[in-house]
Amino acid sequence: MRDHTSLFAWQEARRVSQRVILLAQTHWRPHLKAVYDQLQRSALSVQLNIAEGYALSRPSLFCRHLRIAYGSAIETNELLEHLAEFLPNERDEIEQIKASSQRSQRLLLGLLHRETGKKATR
Repeated sequence: MRDHTSLFAWQEARRVSQRVILLAQTHWRPHLKAVYDQLQRSALSVQLNIAEGYALSRPSLFCRHLRIAYGSAIETNELLEHLAEFLPNERDEIEQIKASSQRSQRLLLGLLHRETGKKATR
């Protein structure tokens, strides 16, 4: 039986959230506490909104949660860009996470396109 874990968008979002949590654990700085806290919440929100929307088994609710997940993915990317300015030694690692976050965004738009039957542009 297929569940939300079979969705590539969820799989990529999970990779992002795992890497964000590891980044926070290994490179935490007191003056960046608020950034790390919000970054972890936004990354988890992507993964969890995909799962929750899928579980509701109603296309309209699934799409609503996918839109929320997409917004959180954008937020995650913005926070990663902000963090990279303060952690120049971790820029490569952050750029890799950003690339994964951007893949997640594209996959979410693809799911929205599939679910709504409309062209999702951005």
